[in-house]
Order: sequence, then C-alpha cells, then structure tokens
Amino acid sequence: MLGLSTRQYTSRLVAGQLAASCVQCRASAAGVSGYSTATSPSRKPLLLYTWGTPNGHKVSIFLEELKEVYGLPYDVHPIDISAGTQKEAWFLRLNPNGRIPVLVDRNRGDFAVFETGAILLYLAQHYDTLRRFAFDPQTRPDAYSEMLQWIFFTHGGIGPMQGQANHFVKFAPEDIPYAKKRYLDETKRLYGVLDMRLKGRDWLAGPDKGMYTIADMNALPWVSRHGFTGIETLNAWPNVKAWVEQGLARPAVKAGMQVP
Repeated sequence: MLGLSTRQYTSRLVAGQLAASCVQCRASAAGVSGYSTATSPSRKPLLLYTWGTPNGHKVSIFLEELKEVYGLPYDVHPIDISAGTQKEAWFLRLNPNGRIPVLVDRNRGDFAVFETGAILLYLAQHYDTLRRFAFDPQTRPDAYSEMLQWIFFTHGGIGPMQGQANHFVKFAPEDIPYAKKRYLDETKRLYGVLDMRLKGRDWLAGPDKGMYTIADMNALPWVSRHGFTGIETLNAWPNVKAWVEQGLARPAVKAGMQVP
C-alpha cells in the first residue's frame, strides 16, 4: 500500500472522508460522540509491519473492518520472515521479541504495539468508536470479559498448539511421530472446545448468538488454515465449520487475508 499514485491517494482520501462522515452521523444518532481519531479528516494512515501468516492476518482483518466502517486508512510494510528481516536491529527496536506483526500509530506519536492480542485491543480502544467489533468494558463488562477469555484462549491455546503442529508436520528436519500426534491431537481438542462454545451461536462472545468481535478475528486465521496443519476437513466440528464459513464470507476478512 506504500507508493500510491496521486490518483489512488486522492481516491482513497475521498472515500475515507465519505465513510467518516457517515460514521459521525450514525454516532450522533446513537448518542455517541461523533469525534474520534478514526473519523478525523486530519488522521494519518496507520502503519502495519506484517507477513502472510495467521498472526499477521488477525490484524489486517481488523484493519480492513475498520477501513470499511470508518474509512480508516493504513499502510503495509511487508516483513519477509523467511529472510530474517524481523531479526534486524531496526525491527527489534519496534518489537524486541522479533516477531510480526507490529503496528505503528502515526496519529499518536508513532506509538508502536506488538503482540496480536495487544494490537487488536489497542485498535478497539482507540479506533472502534461505535463499538462495532468489541464490547465496552464499562457498559457491558460481562460481554467484554467473555471477549477477553476467548481472545486469550486462542492466544494461549490454538495459536501455539496449531503452530507447533505445523512445525512438526511441515518443517521439522526429522520425522518425530510423537510430536506430530501430540500437537495435532491437542489442536483437534481445542477445535472441540470451540465447537461446544459455538453450539447455537454465530460468534464467540456476547449474549444470545453472540456478536462478531476481535475474539473471532483472533481465532479465524488459524482455524481456517486447518488443511495446512493436516486436518483435512472440519466435518467433525460442524459448529466450527459454519463459523469459519460465515467469517470467511465477510468482505473485510477476504481482503485482510490477502495482506501483504
């Protein structure tokens, strides 16, 4: 997204201003303050350092959702993790852990945020003015807590376990059947937990059938790649299968999964 032509930049600017105007009208009608950095005409594009991985796509999906609702622009700086770019000194100043993604907020003094869960929460706090993708911890504390629980479930469970399964199934220099079975079995068990949660629901967090939130964005890029892990279908988890299909049908998800 860097290196836009004048025409592309102008087109993006006009589209963003129109989206911002619509958001301000909706916010006023709902009794919410119409101003936020997301809708300000003077806002600057956020900068995302990322690569085409499940963790990278969590953030690009949310940025695409925010762009669709608020007209919030962002630029992408690809980080080729196979070349070790994420271990270079300049990148380690942004994230000492040497991992993608990293978000740099040009609207707040180039404030840098790393760790996907932290980035999602940061964007929700500062840019989701209408609470379209996250719950307000003050007015909806229970739903907000549920959202956090499922974010952390993915962050501590699905991501690490499916990531280890990917390593031993696809990349390990030697075949270790025990390791492959252990991490595949644990990934499948976690899919079973999701399936129980999604019974009679559309989304992970919130009352009734739930609301599409950053909790779903956090898990979807991992689970939707089940085939790469060696899990051919989601037929054993019909509620998860329906949830993945519903999520992947969203235009912003489709766009976010193509970044960078």
